[in-house]
Amino acid sequence: MAAGVQARVLIAARDDSVAGPLAEGLDRLGWRTVTARRAASAEAALSDLQIEAAIVDLQSFGDEAPELAARLKAACAPRRMPVVAIGTPDPFLKDRGFDLTMAAPLHPAQAAMRLETLVRTAVSEEEFELRLATFAERGHALDMPAEDLTPYRVLAIGEPAPQFLALSNALARNGAEVVGAFTAFTAFDYLHERPFDAVVLWAGDNPQEAMSIAGGMRRNTRLYHTPALLYLRADASVTTSEAYHRGISDVASPETPESETARRVVELARTYRRQKSVREALEQARHSGLMDAATGLFTRDLFAAHLGRLARAAQARNRPLSVCVLKVAEKPELRAPRAGGWVARAVPQIGSMIGRLVRVEDTAARLGPEVFALALPATPLHAARATGERIAAVIGCTAFDAGDGAQPFVVDFDMGAAEVPSPEAVGRALEEAAAAAAGRKAS
Repeated sequence: MAAGVQARVLIAARDDSVAGPLAEGLDRLGWRTVTARRAASAEAALSDLQIEAAIVDLQSFGDEAPELAARLKAACAPRRMPVVAIGTPDPFLKDRGFDLTMAAPLHPAQAAMRLETLVRTAVSEEEFELRLATFAERGHALDMPAEDLTPYRVLAIGEPAPQFLALSNALARNGAEVVGAFTAFTAFDYLHERPFDAVVLWAGDNPQEAMSIAGGMRRNTRLYHTPALLYLRADASVTTSEAYHRGISDVASPETPESETARRVVELARTYRRQKSVREALEQARHSGLMDAATGLFTRDLFAAHLGRLARAAQARNRPLSVCVLKVAEKPELRAPRAGGWVARAVPQIGSMIGRLVRVEDTAARLGPEVFALALPATPLHAARATGERIAAVIGCTAFDAGDGAQPFVVDFDMGAAEVPSPEAVGRALEEAAAAAAGRKAS
C-alpha cells in the first residue's frame, strides 16, 4: 500500500500466492489493502486503521481459523466489520461470525463486488441502531423485521443439461426452493413476478445469452443487488474475469461438485437476504409520522438530533462522516415559477427524488423551504461532494410543471459539503456546507 493512502481491506493470509494477486487486484479497483501474516498483527491493524472489511484465508490459519472472525470483529468494535472467508462454504463458519465464505481462487473483481455489498450492510446496521435511539427519544419504536426462515428462493436459468438438473437437486437438498426457467423471456417473467434470493445462470453453448440476462439484472434497480452465479464451461468464449467485471457474483464449472456449488449459491442468498432485511428496517422511518409531511424526509429538528448521534458514533467507530447541503439555485429563469408558486409546488417532488437518490443508510432532511441536507455515514469529503453533484445532476434533468401553459422549468442546485471532524464540530461542519451552498464563507 502506498504511503499516505488509507487501507480499506485487511487480507489475513500467510501464503503470498493468495494474498499477493488479490491485494494487487483490489488495489487497482480502489479497495486499498493491507496484509497481515499473523492473527495478532491483523488485530493490531484493525485497532489502528479505518479498515472496512477483512478477508481471511482459512487454509493459512489451520485450527486457529474458526475463531478468527470473532477476534477481528472484537478488535475494531464498536465498528461493524464484515469478515469474508476464502475456503469451502460451511454453515459452521456462519455460526463463527464469518459473513460470507467464497471458494478459492478469489478473483479481485468478484471480491470487490461482494465487499461493496457487505460493507454497505454493516454501515446500514450501524445506522439502524442509531435510528432506533433517535426515534425512541421521540416516542416512536422501530423494529427489526422478523427473520425470514422460509427456504431460499433460487431461479435457475438455462437449458436442462444433466449438470444443471443435478445442481437444482443439490440446491433443494440444501434447503433452497428452486424454480427453473429455460429461456430468457421466461426468466424475466419470473424475476418481475416474484422475489428471488439468488439466480443461477447456465452458460451452456451460448454464454452471451447468460451474460445478457445478468446485464439486464444489473440495469434494473430492483434486481441490481440480486446475486447471480454463472455455470461456465472451460472452453467458453466468456472468461471468468470478464464475467466478474460484468456483474456476475460467482463462477462455477461443470467439473465443480454440485454439492459445493449449491453451498456457494446458498451463501450468496443468505447475505442478500440479510442485506434486504436491513434495508426494510431502515425504510420504516419513512412511515414513522415524524418525517416532513410534504417530502417524506427528516425534519430539521429530527435531523439535528440524529446528526449529533451520528457524529458521536463516527468518532467511536473510527469512521468518516460528511454532510452535504443542497439549495435550489437563484436564477433568472425561475422568477416566474417562483412568483406563481410553482417552485414551492415542485419541492415535495424534489424532496421525494432526493430521498430515493441517496443510499438507504444515508439521512436526507429538509432544512428549509428550498434547502435540503444529507448526513452521509462512512463517507469522506470527496465522496460526499460526488454524491451531492450526482443528485443535483439527476434532478437537473427533470422538467417541472409551470402551469398556465408556460414552459416547464428545471432547477439547479447550489451545493456545499464538509466532513465532520469531531462531535463538537458537527454544527460547524453543517454551517460550512450551508455557507458553501449559499456562495459565502462560513463565519
